[in-house]
Amino acid sequence: MPLINMPEFSGRLLDEFSGRGAVRIDTPVIQPAAPFLDMAGEDLRRRIFLTESERGESLCLRPEFTIPVCLRHIESATGTPRRYAYLGEVFRQRRDGENEFYQAGIEDLGERNVANADARAINDAVEIIAALLPGRALSVTLGDQTVFEAVVRSLGLPLGWQKRLIQGFGNTALLKQLLLTLASPQPVSGLSPDLLALLKQDEAALIAHIDQTMQETGYSTNASRSPREIAARMKEKLALAETRLDGAALLLLSEFLSLELPLTEAAAALAGFADAAGLALGPALADFEKRVAALAELGIDLSRITYRAAFGRPLDYYTGLVFEVTQKGDDAVLVGGGRFDRLLTLLGAQEDIPAVGFSLWLDRIEKARSR
Repeated sequence: MPLINMPEFSGRLLDEFSGRGAVRIDTPVIQPAAPFLDMAGEDLRRRIFLTESERGESLCLRPEFTIPVCLRHIESATGTPRRYAYLGEVFRQRRDGENEFYQAGIEDLGERNVANADARAINDAVEIIAALLPGRALSVTLGDQTVFEAVVRSLGLPLGWQKRLIQGFGNTALLKQLLLTLASPQPVSGLSPDLLALLKQDEAALIAHIDQTMQETGYSTNASRSPREIAARMKEKLALAETRLDGAALLLLSEFLSLELPLTEAAAALAGFADAAGLALGPALADFEKRVAALAELGIDLSRITYRAAFGRPLDYYTGLVFEVTQKGDDAVLVGGGRFDRLLTLLGAQEDIPAVGFSLWLDRIEKARSR
C-alpha cells in the first residue's frame, strides 16, 4: 500500500473547522463491518476492505467517517446539538488504484432547526473550498430525497415499488430501468402454472403447498420464515411484477426527474409542478422553501446553486438534502454531503437525532490546487 502524505493544507482545514464550532473527533481505522454493509449502500459495500477478528467478527478498514462519528457519539453519550470535525484516512477499492486517501469534514448532530442546519452545511462547504481554491469558479448541485419520496408516494404505487424507486434515487441508470419495468412489466418466470394459480387465487392452499414442500425437502427444520410469511412474500413479488404505471403517471414522474434549474427558481417550479399534476407535496415542499430562505439569509447567491430533481448521492442513509461541490467544467466531486436523520437511531441512539454533514475529498482538492 503506497504511503500517502497528509495534505499540506490540513492545519488550515482544522482551523476552519474549529472556527465553525466543530470539535475534532478521532475514530479507529478498524471498524465493525455490519453498519456499513447494512446502511451505506451498494456502491460503497462492494468497495469495502473486509477482514475478521480472532472471534470471527466481521471487521473492515474505515471506508468513510459518518458512521464511525455517529457510533462514537452514541458510545460517549454526549448531548446534542454537537458539531464534530474529522480528518484522516479512508480505505476503498477504487479503479485508479488509489485505495487509501484522506477525507475531512463536519457532522452536525442534533440541530432541530433543519433548514438552518442544512444551509450552514452548504455554506460551510462552499466557503472552505473557496478558501482552499481561491479564485476558482465552483458549481454547487443540490437534490432533495424528501421531495422525490413525496412525488413517488403520490403516484399510488404499491409500497414495494415505492421502496424500490426511493432506493434508486440518485442512480440515473437504475431509475431509468425501474421506469422501463413499470411501463412494460414482464410476466413472472420460473413458476409452474399450478403455483401461479395458487398465488393469484387460493392463499390457504398456497400456504399448505409451501408447508408440504418444506417438509418434503427437509428445509422446514432450518427455515427462518414460516410458510405463511413465504406465501406473503411471494404474493408481494407477484404484485410488484404485475404492477404497471399508467402512461400519465409515468410521464409525470419522468417530467419531475427532468427538472434542473437555478435554486432561485426551484421552489416556484416545484409548486407549479405539484399544482399542475394535482400532487400534495405538503411538508416536503414547505421544508424545501425554508431551506432556500435560510440559504438566502446567509447571503449565498442562490443563482449559483443548481437544483436537480434526480440528483442523489450513492449512500443509502441520506434522507433529505443532498449536495455536491465541483469546479466548473470538472466532474470531480470536491465536497459531498447531505442529511441523514434516521442513521443514529438505526445505529442504536435512544432518541431521534437530526443530522447533516459533508465530506471533503482531500486528494482531489490537492490535485486541483496543483493545477
